[in-house]
Amino acid sequence: MKQLIVYIHGKGGSAEEAEHYKPLFSESDVIGFDYTANDPQSAKDEFSGYFDRVSVGYDSVILIANSIGAFFAMCSLSDKKIDGALFISPVVDMEKLISDMMRWAGVTEEELRDKKEIPTEFGEVLSYEYLCYVRDNPVRWDIPTYILYGENDDLTSFETISEFAERINAPLTVMKNGEHWFHTDEQMRFLDEWAKSVIS
Repeated sequence: MKQLIVYIHGKGGSAEEAEHYKPLFSESDVIGFDYTANDPQSAKDEFSGYFDRVSVGYDSVILIANSIGAFFAMCSLSDKKIDGALFISPVVDMEKLISDMMRWAGVTEEELRDKKEIPTEFGEVLSYEYLCYVRDNPVRWDIPTYILYGENDDLTSFETISEFAERINAPLTVMKNGEHWFHTDEQMRFLDEWAKSVIS
């Protein structure tokens, strides 16, 4: 069986991170997606077109998606023929995350509606259009999925990830003392063992 694994990076990441997964899945073709989208609307066209091009000729396609990459994948690839997905620290409730960031920045919804966009001290630009879009377009995802979550994730609460995992019937693995960004040697070893255990 000819299998393709598509890696989708998170914010600030790159397609080159896919190289990490090649030794883990040496019998599959592993590629990274170097996307430019930074909102779900633009992701819809870019992700869908890319997937249609690269998946031709494969019997099986698996996604490995990180953080915001997982959110964009859910917004744009839910109707594709994907056999399974591995989500690492996925953003699963963007409306709640935007609301949290508004609270961190001391911005009310009325202010955001009036100004349309507000830069924050922590580097994010809050967008009223983005907030309205995610409210009006809730994520629907029924592709078999496994989720890896760090206990100390500072973007998504355990309650939020648990509710999402239960809703889509996804096994949830929690790394004790893990973070949103899996990057230390210990965290990467944990991630590798998890990934190998769910892709056979």
